[in-house]
Amino acid sequence: MKTAVTLSQVPEAAAGPFVFRQPLPEAFAVAAELGFDAVELFLPSADFVTVEEIRELAARHHLQIAAVGTGAGMLRHGLSLTDPSAEKRQAALDFILALVDFGGQLGAPAILGSMQGKWGGDVTREQALDWLAEALHTIGQAAAKHGVPFIYEPLNRYETNLINRLADGARFIESRSLSNIVLLADLFHMNIEEVSIAQALIEAGPHVGHVHWADSNRQAMGFGHTPTTSIVAALREIGFQGYLSAEILPLPDAETAARQTLSSIRSFLP
Repeated sequence: MKTAVTLSQVPEAAAGPFVFRQPLPEAFAVAAELGFDAVELFLPSADFVTVEEIRELAARHHLQIAAVGTGAGMLRHGLSLTDPSAEKRQAALDFILALVDFGGQLGAPAILGSMQGKWGGDVTREQALDWLAEALHTIGQAAAKHGVPFIYEPLNRYETNLINRLADGARFIESRSLSNIVLLADLFHMNIEEVSIAQALIEAGPHVGHVHWADSNRQAMGFGHTPTTSIVAALREIGFQGYLSAEILPLPDAETAARQTLSSIRSFLP
């Protein structure tokens, strides 16, 4: 398992769970200095920075790109894959596909979180899930062209009413015959939705492709009450070799949160 930390360049996400928000050259430098293996990028759009610039920063600081978030499409433009408007659904898909291509050129998968949207009003749950499956089919194929998966994130009930638990996400992937789609196990969301985080990880098994290493209060692991010993044992049991990425609040400050993240991981994975 490898370590990663979130770098946000989206002003609208100022209150969100992203550790470093300074300009990318500075953020890459501090992530490397602290000892992370990789960074997870949260960008305003695919044209915010060039692939070449990111590739150069990664090479200079000996960092990998763990993943690329797509949530700015919702935060900045109100886009989702389950919007009642076909025009907006297409705009959401185009926004995500551009970031899939951006990340793919760096060997990194993109993540679908908030842009999955919700059902309600004139949109039934069945219709929303049909639209979501159709989009994931298209996106999974696009990611496969770069040799990377696409990451789908079940969110807690306060953020979406589509899929909230890992087991439901796994069943959705299987029942809709979605290929090249993996699940993001965000421990903060799981703390709200799962009876047992460890058991949920074991049951989802091979579908788990990325982990957000966040405590119960969305702070750095160790600053809340998440039972990490059983979680690490479960990740080892399923043979997880991906990233434990800190998508957390920068509290009490960004560097302290980052150091605590590494300390918590290294206590289990020296």
